[in-house]
Amino acid sequence: MTLLGLDLGVLAGFALASALVEMTPGPNMTYLAIVAAGEGRKRGFMSVAGVALGLALIGIAAALGITAVLQNSVLAWEIMRWAGVLYLLWLAWEGWRGDNETVVGNHGQNRGWLHFRRGLVTNLLNPKAAIFYVAVLPAFLPQNPTLAQTLTLTMLFVLIATTIHAAIVALAGFAQPFLTDPNRERIARRTLSLLLAFVALWFAWKTAR
Repeated sequence: MTLLGLDLGVLAGFALASALVEMTPGPNMTYLAIVAAGEGRKRGFMSVAGVALGLALIGIAAALGITAVLQNSVLAWEIMRWAGVLYLLWLAWEGWRGDNETVVGNHGQNRGWLHFRRGLVTNLLNPKAAIFYVAVLPAFLPQNPTLAQTLTLTMLFVLIATTIHAAIVALAGFAQPFLTDPNRERIARRTLSLLLAFVALWFAWKTAR
């Protein structure tokens, strides 16, 4: 039995590989946990939406061959890699300080879109996602795959990743009531921020060529 020429057994194997990749601790998992635990599930889910859009855009770029060009350019790869590392370190520093932007009017709504944009940018500057689409996804495609087959696997990956990210936000959100005490909130936020900084450094080492 097939779907667009893709064997269902192959699809199941790709789904399992995608789930294992996404359950490996990384920038997305840490950032989403910080947002959900510190600011609640609603803003956490806005971040999830931004992450999902970022993954989808990179996947479409990969299907069109754009990320292959990026992977073959050392300069472009290094620029993207270090931009991602510095962005994660900036988010960690901001989390450590606990600064909240003051927005006049519709404060909560604007904060939600802020987290959406951050989730989006975090993934657009994440070469790990490009590696997955260029190195892992093609292994599950037939020879001479069609664009529809490539996009099918791309959307399957985005769906699985988004489900896992949403689960992380839902679980981390349970911690928010515990963090209403300022001291506990500060300790938890700074601990997660240190973890995010560690992830950024690990990310720099892991993506080095």
